[in-house]
Amino acid sequence: MLEMFHPHPGDLLALDVRTWLVVHYAQILLFPLTALALALLVRGRRDIAAAICRIAMFVFAASYVAFDTAAGVVTGILVDAAQKSGAPNAWRSAIDAVWSHSIVGGSPQGRPPFLAVFGSIALSTGAIAAAVSLKRAGRSWPPILLLAISSFGIAAFKTHAWPGGPATFGGIAVAAAWLEWEASHAGVTAARPGSSDEVTS
Repeated sequence: MLEMFHPHPGDLLALDVRTWLVVHYAQILLFPLTALALALLVRGRRDIAAAICRIAMFVFAASYVAFDTAAGVVTGILVDAAQKSGAPNAWRSAIDAVWSHSIVGGSPQGRPPFLAVFGSIALSTGAIAAAVSLKRAGRSWPPILLLAISSFGIAAFKTHAWPGGPATFGGIAVAAAWLEWEASHAGVTAARPGSSDEVTS
């Protein structure tokens, strides 16, 4: 839901900086929570795919928070100061230095910033690894496919603003809820008197 309000920057000095900063401060918490949510999907699993998922989610959280703190928060703070200064164009070179940085920048022009690409790859890797592990555990195909496919939204749209972010994180959220519902439903079914496990035993 948060990514629905993520501004699309054109001229950075004309940003709705209040919304921009609220979104980016919140993402400092929400990106690691996304990583934790995906890692929890494979809790108790001991296969290689589950281990890859956990490692990839750590990499995603670390790299994406670092990227978004610079490209989002730092850029927003500089733009806010520029807008309040009375001479915003004097700040443009400092803002552009962060925004176009090859590692932590956020500019959609030119080469994509390294940490954004690295984090996006880690997210997709972790989601696919979780899907493999959970399929081996007997989960159904629809939420597994949704989990894997939605993890490519940021890469496909080259942004975590609309539509990339909502497609990615919304899809992961729906898939995770679906998988958790399946797991709890399977547990209830197995515990019912007369269930196949009880009859077999």
